[in-house]
Amino acid sequence: MKIIVPMAGRGSRLRPHTLTIPKPLIPIAGKPIVHRLVEDIAGVLNQDIEEVAFIIHESFGKKVEDELIAIAEKLGAKGTIYYQNEALGTGHAIMCAKDSLTGSAVIAYADTLIRAKFDLDQTADSVIWVKQVEQPEAFGVVNLNDNNEIIELVEKPQEFVSDLAVIGIYYFKDVAVLKNELQSVLDNNIIHGGEYQINDGIKQMMAKGMKFVPGEVDEWMDCGNKDVTVETNSRMLGFLLNDGEKLISDVVRVENSTVIEPCFIDDDVVLINSIVGPNVSLGKGTHLTNVKIQNSLVQTHAHIRNAKLDNAMIGNHATFDGEFTSISIGDYSVLE
Repeated sequence: MKIIVPMAGRGSRLRPHTLTIPKPLIPIAGKPIVHRLVEDIAGVLNQDIEEVAFIIHESFGKKVEDELIAIAEKLGAKGTIYYQNEALGTGHAIMCAKDSLTGSAVIAYADTLIRAKFDLDQTADSVIWVKQVEQPEAFGVVNLNDNNEIIELVEKPQEFVSDLAVIGIYYFKDVAVLKNELQSVLDNNIIHGGEYQINDGIKQMMAKGMKFVPGEVDEWMDCGNKDVTVETNSRMLGFLLNDGEKLISDVVRVENSTVIEPCFIDDDVVLINSIVGPNVSLGKGTHLTNVKIQNSLVQTHAHIRNAKLDNAMIGNHATFDGEFTSISIGDYSVLE
């Protein structure tokens, strides 16, 4: 089994946090999004992972590439890096990794997290994972026949088709079939929304009679922008606490402070006269003094004083003092 992870975009909707680090490497409950995604997929598949292929922009740099290779190697898999330097769509991104498109594979976009337990339908040519949603008109959805097979993909339907939204994770029994269809999409310049889409390759597979079935997940968590990323961090902390995972380091300095679980607190964090939680992640080396913080995500080595924070997201090496009225905040920052 292979895992193919398109992640070429840095994540403009998550600026300023993605100016220095790509969105898939933003930590959720102390672990990068893409790291959690790959581990979770490997866990629910319950199969040996042969290779994890990452499709990135070349500007991400060697440090990021080394981190991604390490994620694959932790699973006992080969890590491979491919480049998509032009934003030409999901179909194009997948074809940038065409040398790895053989055998069975899961394709998963690196801005989503899941919680699920399932068995793969071995009779199907493909599984498309979906989640029931309240506003299907805002999503791409699947249309099912009476045998619970997917017969159509419909993007943002104005009239009700189904309430099962496509979440961006796919299984292909033989991903080379998808590769052949996407090559046809590229060769024939089939473009929607100015881009080459995976859906056009899938539709060609369906037209040839291949069996597609839905796979449902228990939880689907987005990391598209700041608000949903903070919400995803909160939800993930709750899941991990219920799983019995150790979330608070033994190497934390606490002075006259209270921690309300669930919280992730990394090594060398200092808490002085502060109330932390619930639903807070504090990265390594962060210092809080006279702070009340909840429902927030703080990355590494931040220094925060005299602040009351809720639904906040603070980057690496940031400094903020709530008593000051004259502040300097980087490009694309938002104060609400």
